Amino acid sequence: MNKSSLHDYRLFGLRVRSEVQLPELFPATGIVGPDVSIRLGSIAGDVGPFGIEQHGDALLLTVPGIARYRVRKGAEILIDPVADTPERNVRLYLLGSAFGLLLHQRGSLPLHANAVEIDGQAVAFMGASGAGKSTLAAWFHDHGHKVIADDICVVGFDGKGEPHVAPGLPRLRLWKEALEASGRLTSDYDRAWEGSEEWDKFEVPLSAGLVADGERAFAAIYLLQSADEFEIKKLTGARAAQALIENTYRGRTIVAAAGPRLHWEACMRVAEQVPVFELRRPLGLARIDQDMVRLLSQRSERASDEAER
Repeated sequence: MNKSSLHDYRLFGLRVRSEVQLPELFPATGIVGPDVSIRLGSIAGDVGPFGIEQHGDALLLTVPGIARYRVRKGAEILIDPVADTPERNVRLYLLGSAFGLLLHQRGSLPLHANAVEIDGQAVAFMGASGAGKSTLAAWFHDHGHKVIADDICVVGFDGKGEPHVAPGLPRLRLWKEALEASGRLTSDYDRAWEGSEEWDKFEVPLSAGLVADGERAFAAIYLLQSADEFEIKKLTGARAAQALIENTYRGRTIVAAAGPRLHWEACMRVAEQVPVFELRRPLGLARIDQDMVRLLSQRSERASDEAER
């Protein structure tokens, strides 16, 4: 991984200036100072096992065999890659776990969720890995809805204190089964992890016209759960806030990065203003069409009821 001229990108509502080319991101235009700087360089100290540790006034993420990432004050990431490591694999952790640390340092609320645009607003689907977040986002995308975020859904608050979702990575990451079920060919896409034919997850880049171009008001959150039958149930109070706490992206790093109090307060603010639902449905693709049509129908009925009040 070599240094090149500086490149400006936009991600999670932030302007990123990087010595490393990040082809996954859209370029940023205009003469504006960066919110985040990404550099290449050596990081002092012995290489330890996978994990996060305090490193002076920064946090150090170590990924053996890939790179070390020094994340400082929510504004800087220094990358020390292992020689001959595929650049795609270095970027995978940079735009994932390392950025997760940085977002926590900035006091943002990154949810482990995908978000799509429905009726001009953000609707998020959160859950554990394998719960079907990206599969649902791909379904909405293929049915005419813009993608706002994939895997990391960053929630912020505007001047009035109302929550919104900032655009994330302009791509979907799909398992082979979901990719092929959507009519796509694996031969047309790169594997998310370079160097292993056993890693059957693929990167599906999206064009600028198919992703949200700015922040969207936060309309609803669905917590994905596996069940035999389709059901949507609203969560309220502490249960809604707890769902957000449990599905925060890289939540185990909060204590080191920012402290639990700010995180808890952000989750409470979102739960008070954004409806949180539990979406129960069978895993897999057999019923996805009918399930998502039912979800959209229920959302339309709920919007009509609220308009009549």
